[in-house]
Amino acid sequence: MLTVDFFPPIVDDPWLYGQISAANSLSDVYAKGGKPIAALAIAAFPRTLPPEVIAKVLAGGQAKAAEAGIAIVGGHTVDDKEPKYGLAVIGTIAPGKQVTNAGAKPGDMLVLTKAIGTGIITTAAKNSAEPPAALAGAVESMCMLNRGASEAMASVGVNAATDVTGFGLLGHLHTMMTASGVSARVHHSAVPVLPGTTDLMERGFMPGGTVRNAEAVAHAVSWSTGVSDADKLLLSDAQTSGGLLIAVPPARVEALQRELKKRGAPFTAVIGEAIKGAAGNIAVSQ
Repeated sequence: MLTVDFFPPIVDDPWLYGQISAANSLSDVYAKGGKPIAALAIAAFPRTLPPEVIAKVLAGGQAKAAEAGIAIVGGHTVDDKEPKYGLAVIGTIAPGKQVTNAGAKPGDMLVLTKAIGTGIITTAAKNSAEPPAALAGAVESMCMLNRGASEAMASVGVNAATDVTGFGLLGHLHTMMTASGVSARVHHSAVPVLPGTTDLMERGFMPGGTVRNAEAVAHAVSWSTGVSDADKLLLSDAQTSGGLLIAVPPARVEALQRELKKRGAPFTAVIGEAIKGAAGNIAVSQ
């Protein structure tokens, strides 16, 4: 399998930016249950950016690739006004063993392996308004590889999975349910949220991408009374290097949770279930 992803900096530290972008790039392979084997770097830097800063970005990416057990074997750079960095990743998986986003079945439990809120926190960081602890938590989450979660779902056997990134939790869930031909029910209170996210939302920090995500899925989502407008936006928050969203048969959910914990996944939250209904529809309760 082949995949590619890159984006501009979302944190000031170039080494952390390189790590986050590399972890994000690797997630598409992990979401399929695959094993990355090599990568190429894709970068754009302005000529005015000091070479030592560029070197830190590349070193951060290399460190994360090494953690994944692969080498960055080459790449390409271009001159651009805005820095950008990411990886083209090559991965392998045995034919027939791949996990797609199109296999969810009614009754499957929906398990999320990372908390959401990175978009809101990093938006506040760009305005120098985030509490240091909140940003540290978001960075730790974004730097974490989804390798353990991928290995856990491969060992147990699941029906579908996707990584949660730029389209937000509801956007990626809508895509998975549409591809699977089923609906979903999400329990808002069960969704893990990064510390500090709610406070920053109340202070007005909201990425433009999050608002657009919410608008894009509005036609497919129904809300129970008691879910606030802020919480509706939170479930569409644009994530960077988010966790895996996994559809697993009820008989295997406890085994999956055990394997996730064993492999260091930060969360094993059952946030809802796949149900019979119009393809892609989502009902959100408190």
